[in-house]
Amino acid sequence: MIEKKELIEIGKFQKTHALKGELNAVLNIDPEYVEEGNPLIIETDGIPVPFYAESIRPKGASSYLIKLEGVDSVEEADELVNNLIFAPRKDVEDYMGEELLLGDDLEGYRVVDKDLGEIGVLESIDSSTENELFVVRTPDDEEVYIPIVDDFIVDIDQENGIINTSLPEGLVDLNVKGE
Repeated sequence: MIEKKELIEIGKFQKTHALKGELNAVLNIDPEYVEEGNPLIIETDGIPVPFYAESIRPKGASSYLIKLEGVDSVEEADELVNNLIFAPRKDVEDYMGEELLLGDDLEGYRVVDKDLGEIGVLESIDSSTENELFVVRTPDDEEVYIPIVDDFIVDIDQENGIINTSLPEGLVDLNVKGE
């Protein structure tokens, strides 16, 4: 059985297309990954189930029409609408030729700013808003929210478990409770 922790999100089915079971999907991976016959994992009744693309074609700048094997009607396709699309993390890493570092992998890393020094320890990633946030626990047991923006992250030192940042002046102070 496929375990959820072994998967990585690669897209989402948005709606059905036509009558033969095609689905409109947004992918955040090169569509060649799908064309090469790699499995697309869709959670069905809480169970990750592998599907394979029979065909894929572009529809607009970032969406694709995907016909899955065994999904042959609009009714069958409709059951997959709004489902996230996952792939085995190992397959994606092999395809991309690099190890992927995901948010969950960073929990427990120290967050160190180039000007402020150590801010605290990454407790979690808040994905409840459109902009994801690092939730950092300070030595004073305060929570600091840092937007996950490429411009703010200098590098990630996996060997030492450190996220090096360059934050705008005053950002951390926005989170400190008043006296």
